[in-house]
Amino acid sequence: MIAIADLTVDFGGVRPLEALSVDLDAPVHGVIGPNGAGKTTLLNVLSGFTSPSAGSVHVDGVDLFAFSPHDRARWGLRRTFQTEQLVDRLSVFDNVSVMADTTLPRAARHDATLAAIDFVGLRDVHQLAGALNSLERRLAELARAIVGGPKVVLMDEPASGLVGPETETFAHLLTRIPVELGAQVVLVEHDLDLVSEVCGEVAVLDFGHLLASGVTADVLREPAVRAAWLGETVEP
Repeated sequence: MIAIADLTVDFGGVRPLEALSVDLDAPVHGVIGPNGAGKTTLLNVLSGFTSPSAGSVHVDGVDLFAFSPHDRARWGLRRTFQTEQLVDRLSVFDNVSVMADTTLPRAARHDATLAAIDFVGLRDVHQLAGALNSLERRLAELARAIVGGPKVVLMDEPASGLVGPETETFAHLLTRIPVELGAQVVLVEHDLDLVSEVCGEVAVLDFGHLLASGVTADVLREPAVRAAWLGETVEP
């Protein structure tokens, strides 16, 4: 479980997160909200790219802020980004192995890399990343995030650009991560169909504040959430 307490981030006169307190405890826990709500800032704080001005974060009782960003990765906190991180001139194996190099002992890296690639369903480990289609690129990004047995996987719009059966394939993999790898997934995503399918619970952010939190289906029916997300008018 990720316990966030009174988390505040200041960027000069801008405060993208203000006194945010929420527990993220579902196996796949969604974080949603309109643009500018603070979702990516939250992931940046958790992964160590942004330092908060106040607050705390504990993962299963462990003080996350006691670790440097590199140590968080070695401990088991992994991250995907909105912008792809693949190197097109490198093979699938080498792209995933780069992440194994930063988090695992040398003797374990080869087998862990192959296991992560197999988990996501990519078959040609020698194929150059530049030759992958949109789904395969997303799968390779996912393999980079899960190599070596993570504890928490933070995902920032990982299904962007996927459609129809591609999204279904990706959704199935997300639900397998907690079951087969024992890692919690925190999913920032704009595709509410995907969120509804894979997230047992969801937290809704709006202008840096927690607007709602709870069981996904119940939260998505709340008038205040629909107003923030869809622009619907809330009756007085």
